[in-house]
Amino acid sequence: MQIGLAGLGKMGAAIGTRLLNVGHALTVWNRSAAKAKPLAEVGATVAASPTELAQRAELVITILTDAAAIDAVYGGPSGLLGGDIKGKLFIDMSTVQPATPIALAEKVRSRGAAFVECPVGGTIGPAREGKLLGLMGAEPADAERAKPILQQLCRRIEYCGPVGAAATMKLAINLPLMVSWQAFGEAFALCRDLGFKPQQLLDLFTDISGTSNALKARAPMIVAMLEGRHEGPTTFDIDSARKDLQTMLAAGKARGVELPLVERTLDCFDEASRNGWGLRDGSAVPVYWSKRGG
Repeated sequence: MQIGLAGLGKMGAAIGTRLLNVGHALTVWNRSAAKAKPLAEVGATVAASPTELAQRAELVITILTDAAAIDAVYGGPSGLLGGDIKGKLFIDMSTVQPATPIALAEKVRSRGAAFVECPVGGTIGPAREGKLLGLMGAEPADAERAKPILQQLCRRIEYCGPVGAAATMKLAINLPLMVSWQAFGEAFALCRDLGFKPQQLLDLFTDISGTSNALKARAPMIVAMLEGRHEGPTTFDIDSARKDLQTMLAAGKARGVELPLVERTLDCFDEASRNGWGLRDGSAVPVYWSKRGG
């Protein structure tokens, strides 16, 4: 297919790589043009504007930072909706409040195009391998139309309901992960005076009933950080996690749902960011907290 991709952060770039690897013709655009260069070097075409991107593509995928970025990329005379988009399909993978895709779907549909929201779970490794978790919100016919592409990007696609439902579910599935990073940090702090070596500590905590798949996957990174070594590439940084936590709180407020654990976790992530840890991987939160004041 002729696919357009707007938003080339870590996840967007990994998704672009996957689309090229499975044989699609890819046109890309990003506000920071330099981020398009690696994909251009392996076969992608770079559009001069979002409007041009949409004109070149049958299907457009967007994965953007927040509601303001979505408004900027979709709106305006040079935005994705700036030209004739009748009959095209738009899939937005951004993690935002449910109200954002609901409003965006209305704008896209008013121009004669179809819209599907599909925020994804996973990091850049699974994105490159087509093993993301896709959460889809759409009209049933649009969902069926989007499935062939999403099945090439995702190991599992969960249909959540109409547009807005998937955004809610994405925030819900991210919530336990964020809280767990803080919980492990506090647990490590509680036992930091017992003399456990980092590898011994992680071997124990990855073998308890309260562990997580994320802790198991990131255990080597956490051991490296506890030992003062470089942990390797960041997949999802603390500042990005803070954005998601803020979005969870806003969505909870809109629904009349109290989220005290999220609120306190955000305070803790904010502290780590203020102390220079914001661009480190989210798995660094347990390391920061275990060393805090020690």
